[in-house]
Amino acid sequence: MLALTAANLAEIATSTAVPTYDRSEVTAGIAHFGVGGFHRAHQAMYVDRLLNAGGAREWGICGVGLMPGDRAMRDAMAAQDCLFTMVVKDADGTWTPQVVGSIVEYLYAPDDPDAVIERLAAPAIRIVSLTITEGGYNVHRVTGEFMADNPAIQADLADPSRSATAFGIVVEALARRRERGVPPFTVMSCDNVQGNGDVARRAFTAFARLRGGDLGDWVEREVAFPNSMVDRITPVTTDADRAEIERRFGITDRWPVTCEPFTQWVLEDAFTAGRPAFEDVGVQVVGDVEPYELMKLRLLNASHQALAYSGYLAGYRLVHEVCQDPAWARFLLDYMRIEAIPTLHPVPGIDLDRYTAQLIERFSNPEVRDTVARLCANSSDMMSKFLLPVIRHNVASGGPVERSAAAIACWARYDEGVDEQGEPIDVVDPLKEQLTAAARRQREDPLAFLRNRDIFGDLADDPRFAAAYTGHLAVLHDQGVRAMLDRLNAT
Repeated sequence: MLALTAANLAEIATSTAVPTYDRSEVTAGIAHFGVGGFHRAHQAMYVDRLLNAGGAREWGICGVGLMPGDRAMRDAMAAQDCLFTMVVKDADGTWTPQVVGSIVEYLYAPDDPDAVIERLAAPAIRIVSLTITEGGYNVHRVTGEFMADNPAIQADLADPSRSATAFGIVVEALARRRERGVPPFTVMSCDNVQGNGDVARRAFTAFARLRGGDLGDWVEREVAFPNSMVDRITPVTTDADRAEIERRFGITDRWPVTCEPFTQWVLEDAFTAGRPAFEDVGVQVVGDVEPYELMKLRLLNASHQALAYSGYLAGYRLVHEVCQDPAWARFLLDYMRIEAIPTLHPVPGIDLDRYTAQLIERFSNPEVRDTVARLCANSSDMMSKFLLPVIRHNVASGGPVERSAAAIACWARYDEGVDEQGEPIDVVDPLKEQLTAAARRQREDPLAFLRNRDIFGDLADDPRFAAAYTGHLAVLHDQGVRAMLDRLNAT
């Protein structure tokens, strides 16, 4: 077996695609916060394509880790010269490996925050990109306001050179560039957030204003925050993945990434200091991302939420098992076509009926082995971004809400903490305590869960939605999720 290192690339190349470019000639022009599976199977892959095509030598990636869990990525990157294996899993069982070399440097901010700030302040860095999760922007899920009272934010304001959050590090780097006469970099969000660039602008500008002076106005005026839509199903890497990659390809990789064949990136062409020629490697560079963004959030991401809690309650643990069940496939297609698509703008170049059918095919890919538990995690953030906007649109317009109400009812039933087989559920959510407490009251008070105004606003006060929700919750309690789906699918 060959350890994945730069020294072993020539030998690895006999069985696996490896970088065709000289990595010693690549310099970092992008700093990326949140080097997880998705970033490596998506943005890093696109940059690697550009490098393999013979260009973009100044657009390598410097990865940045912030969280305690990023220590493991730091160690893997150090041991493997920042190389990793990406394996594309086709539904027919074919695995296609590729070694990706576009990440050329990795910094773990808690080791030396000022070193990370200085790296971002250097003129070579012209884009700072982000996959810091849907809940990582420190904005209130209902009001959208930046939460200045967050203790981590206050700590960064007190000592900018020791910043621990993305906001503190990025804004301090921008402040130093301004002082030194270095043009600002672009801040490019790649998270599943509606108007992710706009949200990033609001959050980083708000933090800069908290610093005082005119820094906030300068950031708002001088820094570009392009919107983007990103898509590729990328499950959590498992020990079984590592072992199978070693068995099939002879590569020992501490942290490979696996993904589906499908990939899409729609990116607004708005950059402060230039950008790579992403359009040359399949990225859709457009003037308006919103139609594509809403399509993905309200169809793919919201459908993930609709299948996750219902599927878990019924005993399914893998996403493809849920979507290969005709009852769930029908439920998801009807949600998308009846409730979600009418809330969308026209999407240039996209046949939405074909897109929805393709989503069911993608979810049903048995090789990806995406877990239902992954989709159930951090639900208060996910629902707020993906499904609740569909519900609010249809409540306001008089549109249908039955299937989306069913998805919320399944979430509420899931948060009771036990599935239909009597097995305990480990609810993973930043609001776990208040969600589970409300869910466990709902057999006596059916609207207890829905009355959380920080998440649902005034939905509990809408008679039509409340009736649909409580009706579904009653069926879930009395007969179970399959009976609820059978009723919906019969209409």
